[in-house]
Amino acid sequence: MKKCIWGALLLVAGILSSCGVGRQVSEAKTFGECKYDIASVDSVYLAGIDVREFKNIKSFSDFDLAKYPGLALALFRKNVPLDLRVNVDITNPTKKRAAINQLEYKVLLSDNELFNGFLNQMIEVMPGTGSTRVPVRLNTNAYRLLSDDKTRDEFINMVLALTGKSGAKPAKFIVKVRPTLDLAGKQVNYPGYITFEKEITSQMITGTR
Repeated sequence: MKKCIWGALLLVAGILSSCGVGRQVSEAKTFGECKYDIASVDSVYLAGIDVREFKNIKSFSDFDLAKYPGLALALFRKNVPLDLRVNVDITNPTKKRAAINQLEYKVLLSDNELFNGFLNQMIEVMPGTGSTRVPVRLNTNAYRLLSDDKTRDEFINMVLALTGKSGAKPAKFIVKVRPTLDLAGKQVNYPGYITFEKEITSQMITGTR
């Protein structure tokens, strides 16, 4: 159904090319043809603690909860916030302007969805100008991943990668993005998600807040 709506909008765009609707649809379609990459990750906090303090851990049992009472309290409350900023580089390989007002995103660690949400801001990517960097603030409750035996080790490995510790095993993020349009107060989604994968290594981690 959504593909039919999008196809109909593209047809209408050709007819209404002189008005804002046609321009929005065309620019959103071009946005879907862009290339995406994670350039760096910074400002990583687990339960309010800079994850760089966890460089010496190897497993969940290595967490000294007496040293980190904030983490102990978060686990007790079953609400362990994980916050980080991902800097996404977008490149436009076409000859047209790409622009969108809203972007839906999902970030997965293997098959487990870590983050999801909407980026509500104008993103413009011009052709032939190199990449455009878009900082995206991500946050989630990591309690489920820490409390599940099936996901705990992989999550701890991801935390180690996010500490920037040299030699830490890379964590693979699967990122899904989808441009959306607001036409006459009605949200119209790009048909399907644009998916890319990226290994997060220690070299990609910076310490700025």
